[in-house]
Amino acid sequence: MITIYGDPISGNCLKVKWTAQRLGIPFTWIDVDVVKRETRTPQFLAINPAGQVPTVVLADGRPLAQSNAIILTLAEGSALIPSDPYERAKMLEWLFWEQYSHEPYVAVVRFRVKFQGKAREELDPGLIAGAEAALRRLEAALAGRPYLVGEALSLADICLVGYTRFAADGGFSLADYPAVDAWVARLEAELPIKEPR
Repeated sequence: MITIYGDPISGNCLKVKWTAQRLGIPFTWIDVDVVKRETRTPQFLAINPAGQVPTVVLADGRPLAQSNAIILTLAEGSALIPSDPYERAKMLEWLFWEQYSHEPYVAVVRFRVKFQGKAREELDPGLIAGAEAALRRLEAALAGRPYLVGEALSLADICLVGYTRFAADGGFSLADYPAVDAWVARLEAELPIKEPR
């Protein structure tokens, strides 16, 4: 049994939960409210000195942080990691891209609008432009194909659906990105994702 410390508003935390559920890995979920600074308590910092969620405690008691490191560990040897070396590398490419070129824009705009009550007009225009560029990149990648890598669900899809499905919270309409919208709906059904948008 693993323990997942996560905030249910976080796409990074949800992708860990969805990976565990997809693979049938039993877990205990412990809510940690980032907005209330629960990641800054001495108890949490003893588990993860970086003070970030998600954090998991593996069955042997060792802690592990960073969402993509966690999902790679959970999925080791499973069909969520392509066996073909090139497709595996493409999956990793998407995981790295998500943390550098998607999450810092789509997730940040969402958080500032939905949870901090900011108007989009108050935000740095570069954040909006970065989020739009990320959504366009996904739209181009998904045009005419069901998944980001190969012909089957992989960690690339689970990783990127986390914040993409919440894009409307930041004022982005997935209707403007029909391939992305269809992909989100497909993954919601396939995983299946219970959390409302």
